[in-house]
Amino acid sequence: MTIRSTRQMLLLSAIAFTLPVAAHAATAIEAAETTVDEIVVLGTGQTRQVQEVSQEDLGRLAPGSSPLKAVEKLPGVNFQSADPFGAYEWSTRISIRGFNQNQLGFTLDGIPLGDMSYGNHNGLHISRALIAENVGVTRVSQGAGALGTASTGNLGGTLEFTSRAVSDEFGGTIAATYGAEETKRGYVRLDSGSLTASGLKAAISYAYQDADKYKGGGSQRQHQANGKLVQPLGSDGALTAFLNFSDRRENDYQDMSAEMITRLGSDWDNFEPDWATAVLVADIGNNRGDTGAAISNPSAGTVYPGKITSVDDAYYAGAGLRRDWLGGATLEGKLSSAITGKVTGYYHNNKGMGLWYTPYTPTPGGAPISIRTTEYNMERIGSIASLAIDLGSHKVSTGLWYENNDFHQARRFYGLANSPTVSQTSLDYPTNPFFTQWEFDYTTKTLQAHLSDSWDVTDALTVSAGFKGMSVRNEATPVIKGGFAEGKIKAEDWFLPQAGFLYRVGDKTELFGNYTENMRAFASAASTGPFSVKQAGFDAGRADLKPEQSQTFEMGLRTRSNGFQGSIAGYYVNFKNRQLSLQQGAPIQGLPSILQNVGKVRSVGVELTGLYNVTDAVSLFASYAYNDSQYKNDVIDRTGILIAATNGKTVVDSPKQLIKTEIAYDDKSLFGRIGANYTSKRYYNYLNDRSVSGRVIVDASIGYRLAGFELQASVTNLFDKDYVSTVGSGGFGNSGDGQTLLTAAPRQWFVTLKKDF
Repeated sequence: MTIRSTRQMLLLSAIAFTLPVAAHAATAIEAAETTVDEIVVLGTGQTRQVQEVSQEDLGRLAPGSSPLKAVEKLPGVNFQSADPFGAYEWSTRISIRGFNQNQLGFTLDGIPLGDMSYGNHNGLHISRALIAENVGVTRVSQGAGALGTASTGNLGGTLEFTSRAVSDEFGGTIAATYGAEETKRGYVRLDSGSLTASGLKAAISYAYQDADKYKGGGSQRQHQANGKLVQPLGSDGALTAFLNFSDRRENDYQDMSAEMITRLGSDWDNFEPDWATAVLVADIGNNRGDTGAAISNPSAGTVYPGKITSVDDAYYAGAGLRRDWLGGATLEGKLSSAITGKVTGYYHNNKGMGLWYTPYTPTPGGAPISIRTTEYNMERIGSIASLAIDLGSHKVSTGLWYENNDFHQARRFYGLANSPTVSQTSLDYPTNPFFTQWEFDYTTKTLQAHLSDSWDVTDALTVSAGFKGMSVRNEATPVIKGGFAEGKIKAEDWFLPQAGFLYRVGDKTELFGNYTENMRAFASAASTGPFSVKQAGFDAGRADLKPEQSQTFEMGLRTRSNGFQGSIAGYYVNFKNRQLSLQQGAPIQGLPSILQNVGKVRSVGVELTGLYNVTDAVSLFASYAYNDSQYKNDVIDRTGILIAATNGKTVVDSPKQLIKTEIAYDDKSLFGRIGANYTSKRYYNYLNDRSVSGRVIVDASIGYRLAGFELQASVTNLFDKDYVSTVGSGGFGNSGDGQTLLTAAPRQWFVTLKKDF
């Protein structure tokens, strides 16, 4: 069946399902929430592959671990990070069924988090949006999120994070953690309980974490505060307001190549705190002509010290600085016996920068090194409105989401004194730049709407159908152009259908199937997307550039019986209009780079999951995923020149096999878990001639509760495996090696004492 005929059929189906109630559903979004009483829930009642992980499961990990660490055991989820907590943003990467992080959707309590990229152009990472201990449920839709998900990038899966509810009773938690690399973490939460006769209640919490890097110099630290206020409105409604703050400052690890790992070892890192060696290497690079800068110290010679062969083997330091405020309010309740309404308003302010000490731009009159930054300032304001209408056998939802994102981005250079010690620390914001290379204001306006119906045809059969539409308008306005593009571009499609079925076989087994179409809007930034090329390249490619789109087909079965729950799902995905920035023609021609649609990707796979509660205290979990994601076209530029013969090659950072197992024990006093994670080979270039090998990583924890106290010991990378975690940290090349790998943390241990009151 062609895409066109499929869309026509689904449009007719959607109209047929929704006409009886369309007049009542002009401004809504679905508002169904699932209550989770188990550690992992395999999406009972859903027409698509959906799985949920509870806060209790996250609590089994090392305190401060990202919720992404908890969901990595779910089938189809490939999560990598160079730190033991899964929170170091430069290194964190999550992909699902071959779709990378920029092609997934992320929300917190329904509020969009953007693509959670390090570049930070349209949201923020969950590790900054909410304290880890305050994450309640994490829902993963491997193939397609709900139509009402506030995301313009979820070509593949969707992750929906839900914060912990405010308790009706007065109480709280105090916890302290100490561990490897002088890790210190403190967490405190206070729930007020009911403050008034009407049930007003609040919760406030604070977390602080500081840890040295496990290799090299520097540290990674964060302050976070979360506040939440709930006013019940009758028996079915509530007004909820929240305000979250994060100040994160973390030193980077050095990106490496396979050749560097062999030559320098896995423990190699940047020079900090050895300022003298950083200056010496910069001087040598200048003397050799490697940096393009003038000779700065002839006496330094032209021979790099030790095993160093390049100024890029190590820099003095790199760091990521981020400060975020995220706040909002939600009003929800019943408008009638059949209609439930919900409206949310939110605001996000971000200030931050990524910086590194570059030997390629000397400080005028100072050190042969300067600090190069990419600076971010963001203000997002948006609203989400929804209606859910219960018409008996028909459950209709409709909704609207609008967001205005004003994003300011700049590239600046800050001076360093020619002194025996470094004059500017890496975890403080520098001031008084000596040069601004480029600076832009970007505006992104998003409007998304959806309409859907879930129809209980019989007691056994439920059929759902609907569609969403979106219009995203991007504009770039230069302050200092610096060679990048300005202008406007739009991604718009008002019919992106979704249809599915659920068939119940008795009380324990369900068959499900789903078809979904999705589109990814363009990014507004100088570091990614259509504005990241020269003006001539933008003008030449804009007319033909189309947003990335996907079609997902999936079918599966889930069952529950006598303490066991399991599922199996198969899927087929077509992805088209893959975007890549290409140099046109031979470099000597001087033609501009153009962001170009370079073809299709096809993914097929199967996912199996099983959870068995052997006793009330013992549970076994296992998942297996096989995924084959391939590029289906060669990369050819607009002049007809072959750039890369990628047809039939495996998608980068897309392991074909993932196996996760876990044994957990909890008798309410003694508790513990041990989990093993196998990830198969991953390629880190498009022609698949370079890869990192598969590996098995084991984490474990054990603890004891007594008199309201809890003592827990956690170990990550239990067998001290030496391996590459993140691939693509420096991007992906067509062939050969590249400085784009991050090695993983060695074995790390942590001890936590917690008291609930």
